[in-house]
Amino acid sequence: MPAKSSTIVTALTAAAVVVVGFLGYQAAASAPDTLTPARKDGHSASKGHSDRPGKKDRTPAPVPVPAASGKGQRVVYSLGGKRVWLVDAKDRAVRTFTVAPSTVHPQPGTYTVGSRSVSVTGSDGIAIEHVVRFTTVEGITVGFSAAVDGSRPDPGSSKRTGGIRESREDGKAMWDFALQGTKVVVVA
Repeated sequence: MPAKSSTIVTALTAAAVVVVGFLGYQAAASAPDTLTPARKDGHSASKGHSDRPGKKDRTPAPVPVPAASGKGQRVVYSLGGKRVWLVDAKDRAVRTFTVAPSTVHPQPGTYTVGSRSVSVTGSDGIAIEHVVRFTTVEGITVGFSAAVDGSRPDPGSSKRTGGIRESREDGKAMWDFALQGTKVVVVA
């Protein structure tokens, strides 16, 4: 009986190796020759550029990082442009995207990421995730976050909030990039 059991185990192991090998071959055969960052909406990201989540990217080239935003690895937030850049140590934008500003705005200047939360309820009562906080203005904490339901704040709201909203995809990119202590540069 033991010889028969080992024959069955050997046959099952050989069959499993064949199946895994076949699946690996299929995966390799269907993989593209070059990889580009994937976007949630199914389009390829172009040079780290993400704009209008869920819609076709109509901007042919990425928006350049503001010249007066310093040097080195940093998050750059343009108040007037309603845009964020994630800039690497070599001063290259690895990603840029639009945001919906909060009703409370930080002054232009340099800050650092002071705290982060995976998920909380925003001051507007909306469930948010990937919260990256960098300053406080008049007692209101200001930071980047993504609404779990994908909503953006009402621009006509009179409620004072510090949440700078981004898409969930952009929020995840911010979360991965802006660790505790990361420099945040706010420009006009």
